[in-house]
Amino acid sequence: MISPEVSPFIKEGGLADVVGALPKALAALGHDVRVVCPRHGGLSVESSWNRRDGILFVPSGFETHYAAVWETFLDDRGQVPLYFIEYEQFFARGEVYHGPWGAHEDNGERFAFFARASLEICSFLGWIPDVVHCHDWTTCLVPVYLNTLYRGIPLARTASVLTIHSLEHQGHFPYSVFPYTGLPESVFREDGLESYGGMNWMKGGLYHATKITTVSPTYAEEIRSPEGGFGLDSVLRFKGGDLIGVLNGIDTEVWNPEVDPFLKDHYFSFEDLTGKRRLKALLQRRLGLELRDDIPLFGVVSRLFHQKGLDLLASVVERMVDQGRMQLAILGSGEAWEERCFQEAASRHPGLISATIGFDEALAHEIIAGSDFFIMPSRFEPCGLGQQYAMRYGTIPVVRRTGGLADTVVPYRTDGATGFLFDDPHPRPLLEKILEATTLWKHAPEEIKTLQENGMKRDASWASSAKDYENVYQWAVEAKK
Repeated sequence: MISPEVSPFIKEGGLADVVGALPKALAALGHDVRVVCPRHGGLSVESSWNRRDGILFVPSGFETHYAAVWETFLDDRGQVPLYFIEYEQFFARGEVYHGPWGAHEDNGERFAFFARASLEICSFLGWIPDVVHCHDWTTCLVPVYLNTLYRGIPLARTASVLTIHSLEHQGHFPYSVFPYTGLPESVFREDGLESYGGMNWMKGGLYHATKITTVSPTYAEEIRSPEGGFGLDSVLRFKGGDLIGVLNGIDTEVWNPEVDPFLKDHYFSFEDLTGKRRLKALLQRRLGLELRDDIPLFGVVSRLFHQKGLDLLASVVERMVDQGRMQLAILGSGEAWEERCFQEAASRHPGLISATIGFDEALAHEIIAGSDFFIMPSRFEPCGLGQQYAMRYGTIPVVRRTGGLADTVVPYRTDGATGFLFDDPHPRPLLEKILEATTLWKHAPEEIKTLQENGMKRDASWASSAKDYENVYQWAVEAKK
């Protein structure tokens, strides 16, 4: 596994959660899984880490770099080694992708180095994997390297699997970065890395990867269309025979209402949710909301960007709390105008709306556990983890029917329903579902309990998805042969 972030060590988003959980599920099936990640500046060396002997030599198009390798384990049982590559010139800074003034200007060089180092570490360890599993644009040069510079050596037999976590981010760089990669000019072509005279790493990775996955079946279909393909839909249709959607799971040990260390109370099944009701009161008190159990509390834990559709919620927030029919608790950060909108709404409606700007892991768990409903009105959502966390905690999702949200949430009024779905990315359909959920909460508590029960009984673990990845890996290995 090659990833720029891995939970719980370094996390920018859902990618870290996937790479922090999937290897453990694969190891439980008997596989030898190892993870490679940069040692970012925010990572302090811990007593359990071991610095490997020797120097990791990492060539580029201009020179050879010298890096160090730290080893620890992703799991408590020591089954999944995690290697941090230490190279201060590129990774001493605390941020993964962006600094205070935007994306790091040397991201092309940084992640070209990381891709090459992730392959060189195999020789460094004397270990040749059957499959290299790459995650998102920062690792997209790995399949290209395998098909070019690493031909004729043992790694040439290694298959590559590239997982698209979000096609929106593709890794666009000017041609001036290309010489640094050390790649042959033959890959700088239309059916490779070239894009309008510059480089598109995602495009190159898609053409060169043995097999491609996305993080939900519906997203795998959506990205083949002009509406969802972000300019690469034709490439994905061309590679459609190698593309499969595998739904993300969640770490059910971390997200568990029975033992969650971030919660001051716990509950053990849908049959007795008194602990959840107490957590709602604790959350209301912490956020300065009115202590009321006669109205539902809607929760939001999200980045505040266009993709997430929270501007739709901002358009209806006044209608939501009109006449004091419900409460809203928001945790997130992103676009300044969205932050300001929710903060101003909270100041106008104290006791009914709370807006916390930033991120707080404990508060995220408290909102997901203490809310009655969880809102995710995303314009597109490759998989989505929030709605899966919510259902695990008996919190009913209100989501847009897209990507992984469509694959995980069963709409109300159908068999096995777990939540509420709307289709059009506009404020009115969202508000209609919020009002429908509120009406059901007030007048049909038994139906609410059924939705909670179905959501809590849903198997969201990585066990099933890990078996799907087993099949993808075997498919890739056979294709590589």
